[in-house]
Order: sequence, then C-alpha cells, then structure tokens
Amino acid sequence: MRGLLGRKIGMTQVFNEGVVVPATVIEVGPCYVTQKKTESVDGYSAIQVGFGETKPKRLAKGELQHLKRNNIPALRYLREIPVKEEELGSFEVGQKLNADVFASGELVDVTGTSKGRGFQGGVRRHHFNRQSKTHGASDRERAPGAGGAGTTPGHTYKGRRGPGQMGNKRVTVQGLTVVRVDAERNMLVVRGAIPGPKGGLVIVREARKQG
Repeated sequence: MRGLLGRKIGMTQVFNEGVVVPATVIEVGPCYVTQKKTESVDGYSAIQVGFGETKPKRLAKGELQHLKRNNIPALRYLREIPVKEEELGSFEVGQKLNADVFASGELVDVTGTSKGRGFQGGVRRHHFNRQSKTHGASDRERAPGAGGAGTTPGHTYKGRRGPGQMGNKRVTVQGLTVVRVDAERNMLVVRGAIPGPKGGLVIVREARKQG
C-alpha cells in the first residue's frame, strides 16, 4: 500500500468541468523510507516513513542514530505504513518518496488528528435536542436530562452518550479523490475536507475501498 506523510496547508476551491469543487491542499514529502518491517523478523510487514526535516539537536540520540545509519537527515515525524510482503521489494531504506507516488483521479484515505474542542455538552458533542424552556425549566434547556434506568440496573450503561471531551482524536476520511498533483512542490489537492488544523500532520494512503 502506497502512502506518504504530510501536513495540511488549508482549504480552497477548484473548477472541475465548470463545477466549483471544495478541496484541501496537502504538502506531502519529501518523505524518506527509514526502516522496513518484515513478517519473519517483526511479525508484520510495513515501511517506516519519515517527514519534516529538523535540527539534529531536537532529536533524541537513539532517533538520530537510527537515521544517520542510513544517511537520512534528521526528521521530525516517523510513522509506519502497512505494506504487503510481496511489495516490500519495491522500497529501499533511504529512498525518497515524493507527491508523484499518487496520480490525479486516484482515491486516497487521509488520517489526521481532529481539532480539540475541550469539554463540551451533549448538544454540541452529540447533537442532542434541547429541552423545553417552560414550566420552571428555563435554565435547563441544554441539560441532557435523565441518562440512566430505574432501580434495575440502578446505574448508567457504559458508553452512554453525554458531555465530555470533544475532538483531539485520530480520524480517517476514506475515498477522497486526488484532484491535482504538483510534483515540483510536493503538493496534493484532494476533494473535500480532511481532519485537523492547518499545519497538522496527516497520513495519505492508497484507498482501501476502490471504486
């Protein structure tokens, strides 16, 4: 499975056959293959990909030596991308991967960390309906109301929706179409929105569900 690390630049719009299409610009690469994982040694097959050159002093000694061993510059992010065992031969440690890994019209899955919204109530977090403001309940319209059963079982069930932490979770959006590929600047333009803030780290992979 092909994949790259990148960062979200922001949203824009492009014209596709006269139709305005909302799109997101992603800077992908240059990425480096920093390690290969095999079934015989690690129990699974994958490649470790690095992105975002940084100052060597910002890395721990172990991370720095891991990269120096293969003459790879200091990289801020390292992530693993699953690859079939028979496809591992097409990758070499130290190989540079650019945006031309993908082509226009291709479907991709984009994974990122959603924006953190802090502690939120049930109305915003789960789209609960508001309660009546009448009959002495003028200050309870956004309260969730009763959330448990009666005497039996006498407690709320695990997983019950309610107020709590919203956002700041790993989210994957599947089946986005690559609208444009700018190989010179390592930019991808994909149709639709992707998770995370501007500048956030994302993983762009070949779509699991094609067609």
